Amino acid sequence: MGDCIWIHYARPRPHWYGLDESVKREKLAAWKAVHDSSARNGGVCHGRFHVRGQHDFETVETWRFADAEAAFRHWAALSAAGYGVCHAFGNHLRRAGVAPRP
Repeated sequence: MGDCIWIHYARPRPHWYGLDESVKREKLAAWKAVHDSSARNGGVCHGRFHVRGQHDFETVETWRFADAEAAFRHWAALSAAGYGVCHAFGNHLRRAGVAPRP
């Protein structure tokens, strides 16, 4: 599948707020290391944006990856770093430049 867009929706799970600040810093540093690694390997983060209004999630983040495997490696690394334990999430992957079907 060439050139993919990964759309990631997230919100912290309730227990995230109860974690010790040092634990939060460690987790945030681990997730930043995953982001940095993906960027060094060709991934491009378009940003993380706050979602306003009635929505299941708090943020949306978009990335462009060379292929679906690169997006999967990114998500697998975040998962291995405990991201999914601390956040509820939804992921979408689509080929860049392909319009959705009506």
